[in-house]
Amino acid sequence: MQTRTVGILAHVDAGKTTLSEQILYQAHTIRQAGRVDNRDSFLDTDPLEKQRGITIFSGQAPFFWEDCPWYLLDTPGHADFSPEMERCIPVMDAAIVVVSATEGIQGHTETIWRLLRRFQVPTFFFLNKTELPGAQPQEVREQLRQRFHTLPALSEEGITTEMTDAAAEENDVILERYLVGDIQEEEWPTLLLPVLRAGKLCPCIEGAALQGKGIQQLLHILHLLIPQPGGEEDAFSARVYQVHRDLQGNRLAFLRITGGHLAVKDSIQGEKIHELRRYSGAKFQPIREAVAGELCAALGLGSVTAGESIGNANVEPALHWEPMLSAAVLYDQSQCNSREMVSRFRLLADEEPAIRVEWLEEVQEIRVQVMGIIQLEVLEELFRQRFSQEISFGPCRVVYRETIASPVDGWGHFEPLRHYAEVHLRLEPGGRGSGIVFESHCSTDRLSLNWQRLIETHVHEKEHKGVLTGSPVTDLRVVLLDGRSHEKHTEGGDFREATYRAIRHGLMKAESILLEPWYAFTAVVPNELIGRFLSDIQKYGCSFDAPLADGETSSVSGRGPVAALMEYPREFASYTRGRGSLSFRFDGYEPCREQEKVVEEIGYSPERDVENPAVSVFCSHGAGFLVPWQEAEGYMHLK
Repeated sequence: MQTRTVGILAHVDAGKTTLSEQILYQAHTIRQAGRVDNRDSFLDTDPLEKQRGITIFSGQAPFFWEDCPWYLLDTPGHADFSPEMERCIPVMDAAIVVVSATEGIQGHTETIWRLLRRFQVPTFFFLNKTELPGAQPQEVREQLRQRFHTLPALSEEGITTEMTDAAAEENDVILERYLVGDIQEEEWPTLLLPVLRAGKLCPCIEGAALQGKGIQQLLHILHLLIPQPGGEEDAFSARVYQVHRDLQGNRLAFLRITGGHLAVKDSIQGEKIHELRRYSGAKFQPIREAVAGELCAALGLGSVTAGESIGNANVEPALHWEPMLSAAVLYDQSQCNSREMVSRFRLLADEEPAIRVEWLEEVQEIRVQVMGIIQLEVLEELFRQRFSQEISFGPCRVVYRETIASPVDGWGHFEPLRHYAEVHLRLEPGGRGSGIVFESHCSTDRLSLNWQRLIETHVHEKEHKGVLTGSPVTDLRVVLLDGRSHEKHTEGGDFREATYRAIRHGLMKAESILLEPWYAFTAVVPNELIGRFLSDIQKYGCSFDAPLADGETSSVSGRGPVAALMEYPREFASYTRGRGSLSFRFDGYEPCREQEKVVEEIGYSPERDVENPAVSVFCSHGAGFLVPWQEAEGYMHLK
């Protein structure tokens, strides 16, 4: 019998970990349900999680329900650790989204919903804390209906008429059979599955996790509606959802086997599996083999990355994270040199790819990019635990992006002795959030198709730096207009150099725009403080909808610049004294409000950036020479 995986997702303080504990307790996996405030929860095993009372790393545990095997996958709820959550979603057969009946939908709940729909994961809502004063489960269900355009169908006993009606409305064939009474009861789980995947229907349970109420009803409807995954007869495939290291420093790749099987001593991508483990909380047992549907940890896969599909896996939507904050690393250089520090950060980035580290040679500084301030605090603790080293961080600044205001041509020529390539590009501004897009308007009579494809590869393989602050370029359409090779002297690397220089040449000529990240926010504010809140967010340059009053509180949705809002949650918590809630999610990039000031503060000099040259290399009398970007166009061979 194959194993199914259910994930638990929620915004902070919705009761996600409490629900996980109750599921394991009522399934007789653990003898007593732990609590976050007692620091004894079964799945929050890392000392950092116990210390902070939040889930930072995903945790797993097997359990049985109605004699069928399941895995429970508990994910982080804080937005700073959302990449860890996102990597877990593709390995889930179903997801339980916990929503507080006293607070309703938060900004992070919307992020979770979008990800679940992107990966078409059947979604079940658990409306928690219904025992508390002020709980409004009916109002929260209406929020879900309106905000997510879904049917949050109450399901206390199993499949209800409301659910079957919803399935019939979505499918004409089902509707026709439904109207004539031609559907057997045992058929409904199969008929409902497409509607669940599409998010049109989400079974909803009202309960109180702390008191263990609603748990059995939740598990019953999960067991009824989610089929076994299949895939045992397929070729091997798997999804890597986490990379971690055990106490001995062994690198563990946590996998969901999606097809076939994996055994000790098998070779995957040229690497041999030394050991397989089945984890339950902090404990594990060695296993000889894992089959389709199972979760396991593999030792020996040194090159796979978290979020990657391996083997004969289907191509799935790519995972993408945008670190929004950057800070300089402060440390005692007499204890550890910069090279070793960068190496240690890259070890941590191996486990969390959303962390990015860079060494800035011109200022002799290490900078780290993260999702949020809490993640910086966690990194400080991780350094103490892993490396017995004290570090801190300088003031945070947001991670900027750059684009251009209008089309511009860029030329790149690379011709040292016995090498040759020339590229003519047009750079055009793209739509906000479009990234970098390539297309060719160059005839194959001018440049063969293999060279054109190589140029496209070089456009995408590198993070091109802008000329205002050295920040990555985005929202750019790169059009190949012309190119030239030499029958004898052109090699693949020549077009790499010519392409890089053509892009840089165009950026040097263009009018550049600095972009800054923005948050979308949702706030619930006591009515007597709503004036203070609105005054604050107007001061910070935010846009927002009219407040919606609901009893003693009002909710406000809007968006604003990360740079202005990143420190505001602490101030908000202070003046509301915990009686309000404020949640953020990343909401794209917008032109920076203070471009000149930011550019001056960062002090980037594009001419001195030797890693990103705009100059072209020409050859004369058997020797190469450099031509400054301002003069290069007049030297080009293409006209």
